[in-house]
Amino acid sequence: MRRSRVTTLAAVALTGALALAGCAKDSGGGSAPPAGGGNQAESCKKNPVPAGGGGGSTATTSTGPKVDASALKVGLAYDIGGRGDASFNDSAAAGLDKAKADMGLKETKELTAAPNEPEDAKQSRLRQLAQEGFNPIIAVGFAYAKSVQAVAAQFPNTKFAVVDDDTVQLPNVTGLVFAEEQGSFLVGVAAVYKSKNCHVGFVGGVNVPLIQKFEAGFKQGVKAASNDAKVEAEYITPAGDFTGFQDPAKGNVVANGEISRGADVIYQAAGASGKGVFEAAKSKNVLAIGVDSDQYNQKTVENSRDVIITSMLKRVDVAVYDYVRAVAGNTLNTLPKRFDLKADGVGYATSGGKIDDIKATLDAYKQQIIDGKITVSDKPSS
Repeated sequence: MRRSRVTTLAAVALTGALALAGCAKDSGGGSAPPAGGGNQAESCKKNPVPAGGGGGSTATTSTGPKVDASALKVGLAYDIGGRGDASFNDSAAAGLDKAKADMGLKETKELTAAPNEPEDAKQSRLRQLAQEGFNPIIAVGFAYAKSVQAVAAQFPNTKFAVVDDDTVQLPNVTGLVFAEEQGSFLVGVAAVYKSKNCHVGFVGGVNVPLIQKFEAGFKQGVKAASNDAKVEAEYITPAGDFTGFQDPAKGNVVANGEISRGADVIYQAAGASGKGVFEAAKSKNVLAIGVDSDQYNQKTVENSRDVIITSMLKRVDVAVYDYVRAVAGNTLNTLPKRFDLKADGVGYATSGGKIDDIKATLDAYKQQIIDGKITVSDKPSS
């Protein structure tokens, strides 16, 4: 398996400088239409669209009898960036907010991780919530796995959930994992159909297996749409340096490098760093694809919304909401083993109407994945 190269800071800085020097910055105040609109002349030959389609793109939470969660005290331990990151953590926050509105949940507490913090800081955060009587406790992000393993064993009567990890084998721990590669496949198809140059890009936050799933699905979707399409793929930081999820400036530089090499649709899976990717796309009049939440509607990136054509929806909000509902109703055994396309755990956003003209195509591919006719790999290939 060939991994996408991890950009060193020096190389990134040089690439960004060349890109900024060679490309005139958009000063039109948003009046000029962005590249890649639906009526442009096609620049790469598309592969035949599979039969099928009709699947929706908006997930819904569990239905059934009304559940009262007013007796619960829910603790939420965010990954770095916390509430307000316009991405992963905000999606978890949305699920918690919906639980408050729908189920009468009253008492909650939210704590946030710091970049590159030591493991004992995560354990202390979880232990604090448990000692204060919060139950269940939801750890947002795979980085909490080891800490949940340790703390959950110390508090066997407290229920824990870990978003993006299912390796903790304790009776009081539930893993909430997703098929990120499936949703990324669909936005890879969208990227090709909206590209003028038949050249698209991926910007990952940190080069870890989880984010490689986004890259893997995106690349496979691109190649499913057109054998002619070219893909740039880079990461902001290497494994172990989690600042790649919270550095918009570096995200901007990496995205500018890909744009300078010809990519005109950029998909980011970079947490709060995605804001910088969007800003780079807007400044160069190209298109962008968001991640996790419907970022077209996110206030923190609203200045770039005109270039966001869609977002890969990773429904952390659905998983958090459904988990709280299952704890309140004592139905944890009903949760899906993996939040995939079939479970409406991943998908794509249609806000802004920028992909309305290709929705039937995306839904045809979606149905093929649901039916098992297309298998999406979770590991990147060349």
